[in-house]
Parts: sequence; C-alpha cells; structure tokens
Amino acid sequence: MATRQPAQRTLRTAGAAPRGGVFRFFIEVIAELRRTTWPTRREATRLSMLVLAVAAFFGVFLGAIDYGFGRLAEFLIGA
Repeated sequence: MATRQPAQRTLRTAGAAPRGGVFRFFIEVIAELRRTTWPTRREATRLSMLVLAVAAFFGVFLGAIDYGFGRLAEFLIGA
C-alpha cells in the first residue's frame, strides 16, 4: 500500500501577514523601488509647478467663495 503524504499547510491564512519579518519587508521595498520608473528632473519640476498652480487657483477660488458667502451672511443678518 502506498504511503500517503500529509497535506502541506499553507503559511498564509486570510488576513495573516506573510512570514519573513521586518528585514524581508525592507528588502522587498528596496527591490520594488528599483523597478519603479522615476520621472526625469524636468518632468518632476513641471508636474510640481502644475500642482502648485492648481492649489493656488483653488485656494483663491475657495477664498473668493468664502468671502462672498461671508458678505452675503452679513447682508442677510444685518450686522
């Protein structure tokens, strides 16, 4: 009669962290960062300026709306 091999237990269960610890985590992070496609300096500068411009625009826009609602509230309350 053939011997039956015991079923392999899986190390991972639903919601459990994989084995290997903190050291393996950092090795995998470094490996992932090496595979990352990084933008050029020109692209990073251009996109940063775009973010700053959009943030400034919306800051002024929301500030104007806030000012307008403040003036409207003063008018309605009569302060």
